[in-house]
Amino acid sequence: MEYRKLCAAEINRQLFSHFIRRQTVTKCWRREDGKWVIKDAPFIDDWGETEYQELVRCLINTVNTDGAVFGAFEGGALKGFASVESAPMGQNGEYLDLSCIHVSQDLRGRGIGRTLFDMACRWAREHGAGKLYISAHSAVESQAFYEAMGCREAQEYNRRHVEAEPFDCQLECVLKDSPAKDWGGE
Repeated sequence: MEYRKLCAAEINRQLFSHFIRRQTVTKCWRREDGKWVIKDAPFIDDWGETEYQELVRCLINTVNTDGAVFGAFEGGALKGFASVESAPMGQNGEYLDLSCIHVSQDLRGRGIGRTLFDMACRWAREHGAGKLYISAHSAVESQAFYEAMGCREAQEYNRRHVEAEPFDCQLECVLKDSPAKDWGGE
């Protein structure tokens, strides 16, 4: 697996031609009466052409506004990616936003997400953040990943994220405690 930071010129629809977003969800975390509970919520999360075009636009914007996009490649094909925005968030500006992290369905469970998360943490820390903010899919599998990465419920919720994705779990990763390490490949 090759891991590297991407530049805006290489982010296009073709980059995702071997990427499989599909996720079959059966259970999700939901907040009820101030407590987190697991609920049955079966659906298939997948992206169509409109979502991929929007993703390309957003990732190019991330790079063009001094954020970072990292990719994981197998045989030259993109199989995972993560992006971190450059604009500080939160009342004290201590957060940077992990705006995306996804691993292709065919390669999940192989440590690619962990490596991409580590890269995002390192970049955010190097750019002055004390915490990484994550508006994360509420699927139990997604939340298990973030828990394994040391994330916890955000102390401060970002209103824009909550309004955009009301079922997402709002998380943070304190960067001094993050699993970040040197990266350059697996």
